[in-house]
Amino acid sequence: MPWATNPLFTPAAEPPVDVEAAAATAATDSNSDSDSSPPQDVTESTDDGFKEPTEKFTAHQIFYIFILDGIGAMILSGGINFAIAYAMYATQDIVTRPIRLFLFPNTLAGDAAVTVILQCLITWHIELFLVNRDLRKGGVHPIGFIPEPKSRFLRWFMFLDRPKETHEVRSIVHWLSFLRSQILRALLIAVAFFPVIWGPSIGFLVLAGKWKGDDWYYDKVWAPQVFKLIQGGVLGLLTTPPMVMFWLTRCGWALKNNEEYYGER
Repeated sequence: MPWATNPLFTPAAEPPVDVEAAAATAATDSNSDSDSSPPQDVTESTDDGFKEPTEKFTAHQIFYIFILDGIGAMILSGGINFAIAYAMYATQDIVTRPIRLFLFPNTLAGDAAVTVILQCLITWHIELFLVNRDLRKGGVHPIGFIPEPKSRFLRWFMFLDRPKETHEVRSIVHWLSFLRSQILRALLIAVAFFPVIWGPSIGFLVLAGKWKGDDWYYDKVWAPQVFKLIQGGVLGLLTTPPMVMFWLTRCGWALKNNEEYYGER
C-alpha cells in the first residue's frame, strides 16, 4: 500500500493489487458463478479506498484544492492571525513598549517573518494529515496527469527514488525520520514564499505606520491586527493549494507505479 512508511497510517496486510489483473479476476469469478453479485467496478477505487488517478482536473478536485482548502485556509488563517495579533498588541503599553516596524521589542517586520515560517510548517502538517486521510477514504481522486520530474532535487522533494528502508516502521527512529523529512519540505516552501509575502508586507506596514525619526510606529489597534489578518489570509490562500496538489500528485504516482512505500526520505 502507498505510504506504508508513513506512521500516520496502518500498513496494508496485502501487497498492492494490479488493477487490470483484479478486473480480469472479477470477470472470471462472475462468469463461473451466475448467482454471485456483479463484480465491483475496480476503476472507481483501489485497495483501502483510494480512487483511481484522474487524467485531467475534475470539478471536485478543483473545488477541493482551490475552494475548500484554498479559500477555507484563507479565512481560517486570517482569522487566527487576527486573533493572535489582537492578543499580542491590543494590551501593550506603547509608551514603554512601542510597536515599531523594525526595532524591538515589538517589531512587526520580525512578526511577519516568523508568521511565514510558522504558518508554512503548521499548514504543511495539517494538509499532510487531512489530504492523506481524504485520499485513503476515497474522498478525492489523486492527480494522475502530471508527469514525474527528472530533476534530482525535485525527485527528492516529491519522495521519488526512495532508498531502502533501514528501520522498523512506527519505531521512534521512524517517527523522527518522518518528521524531519516533512519539516525540511515545509521550510523549503516557506523559503520560496518568503520574498513573495514578506516584501509586500513591509510595504504595507510602511504605508500604515507613522515615521518618528528612527522607525515607523503603530497604534496598538488596528494596524497590527489588520496587517496580520491580511498576511495570514494571503499566505493561506497561496500556500495551501500547492501543498494539497503535492499529496494528490504524489498519491497518483504511487498508485500508478504500485509503490509499496513513500512519504519519508
